[in-house]
Amino acid sequence: MNIQEIIAKKRDKQELTKEEINFFITEYTNNNIADYQASALIMAIYLNGMSKEETVNLTTAMATSGNILDLSEIGTVVDKHSTGGVGDKVTLILVPIIASLGVPVAKMSGRGLGYTGGTIDKLESIPGYKTNISEEEFIQNVKKIGISLIGQTMNLAPADKKIYALRDATSTTESIPLIASSIMSKKIAAGANKIVLDVTYGSGAFMQTKERAKELANEMIEIGRLAGRETVAVITPMEEPLGKNVGNNLEVIEAVEALKGNIAEDVKNVVLELGSNMLKLAGKGKDLEDNKSKMMDNILNGKALEKFKELVANQGGDVTYIKDTNKFEKAKYILPVTLEEQNGIVKELKAEEVGKLSVFLGGGRIRKEDKIDSSVGITLIKKIGDKIEKGDTVAYIHANDEKKGKEAVQRLKEIYVIE
Repeated sequence: MNIQEIIAKKRDKQELTKEEINFFITEYTNNNIADYQASALIMAIYLNGMSKEETVNLTTAMATSGNILDLSEIGTVVDKHSTGGVGDKVTLILVPIIASLGVPVAKMSGRGLGYTGGTIDKLESIPGYKTNISEEEFIQNVKKIGISLIGQTMNLAPADKKIYALRDATSTTESIPLIASSIMSKKIAAGANKIVLDVTYGSGAFMQTKERAKELANEMIEIGRLAGRETVAVITPMEEPLGKNVGNNLEVIEAVEALKGNIAEDVKNVVLELGSNMLKLAGKGKDLEDNKSKMMDNILNGKALEKFKELVANQGGDVTYIKDTNKFEKAKYILPVTLEEQNGIVKELKAEEVGKLSVFLGGGRIRKEDKIDSSVGITLIKKIGDKIEKGDTVAYIHANDEKKGKEAVQRLKEIYVIE
């Protein structure tokens, strides 16, 4: 058995055996297969797909490429994962709320992928916050304060960590088997026994249609069932960016404001829908509307924000940035985007194009080794359905390169469709 034969087999639309998938994952994790060979196989999977059995075998191989945490001593642990979106700061808001209600949350998150942002990149924009901690510390954090948010360590689903970076750099992100195996291998490895999935669809998601989102959701629910993890999926639209800010520390600032009660309606809807299901899975209440009320109570009484501060402090972050978000580094150039042409209503604001614009400014990666610029991004003042009058400022571009900033202003004007 060798990697060339496996690549050729998938290239020719044949089904890979469990042994072939295990060989690829083991050898690639151990650096015995080159990135260019792994990229070729990933592209073949992207183009030709995988059967349900292949996807389950790939997920299992990736999950067992490192350690699988045992969190049984903590009791019921709930995890949440999104399939990706633009402006998606839901985890930063949702997880502290759930933990503040007495439900332990042990979450391993990813970095930005393609034009979508990554929770780990956002957390790392908080000075000092450590996303790469030992498994022992991860478990102790959950025991101690009921919450821990980390990146993928070398010991938890290391195969996915390598493949994830390749997918980002080779435009092979929008694939149901690759997305399902990536997400579920992390969930299985991280040890939570209850999982809520936020499966997004639309211009800013990897699944462009609701039907494709349902297909992906069903695939992941089935993988969860086979792995003995109770899994629920919520389908959410992503036609426009979620909330007002796109960009790493801009989204952290928005999340802190949300935990103070200043939460955009679209963000609130997603947070409450996912959270109410998390509480239900954890046995904290069967009535979803009642669960939503409990969540809002802990936002308004400040307990959720305190839990977020506790999370940040416990993982080495400088809590003064959460107490005073003005301390976050600001971009050198904050440029208004003004529409002069016509009065009307925002008809379209494609999330994908806004996400790509954030990457262009430095808020995402084009190559897997690229460094993220945490201070750049976009603030959206007007979104779909909002009225526009001639001369209105509809957004702000945050840039550290003046030329790129001015180009981004022009590009964003074209992304807005006014009716």
